[in-house]
Amino acid sequence: MSNDAKVTGVVHVIEETKTYGQKGFRKRLVVLEQELGSFTNYVPIEFIRDACDTVDDLTVGDQVEVTYRLSGRKWQKDANSDVRYFLNAEGMSFQKLDSGNQGGAGQNANDSLSEAAFDEDDVPF
Repeated sequence: MSNDAKVTGVVHVIEETKTYGQKGFRKRLVVLEQELGSFTNYVPIEFIRDACDTVDDLTVGDQVEVTYRLSGRKWQKDANSDVRYFLNAEGMSFQKLDSGNQGGAGQNANDSLSEAAFDEDDVPF
């Protein structure tokens, strides 16, 4: 049984690759836009490690189908701090729907955290 799922949308944002920590962990955010009747849904997908490079094949406005997996993390800064939980959609691969070109495959990863939920100077890896 595969844990991978798919989501379609129009590429709304492509961020530059960011590198974190001494080990050089890399991630790149792509935001898909979905028109859902009376509102617009924005879906952030993180491509990590080598999959960051595959995003170079995308441009804003592309209609794509992204294969992703959900990844959840538990994190606690120290024994006296609150436990925090993070949920990420990790992009594994993509396919451009308007041109039919196949995107690259990402690697499975267990190191990803939501960038909006922490201070970059306080990265837990």
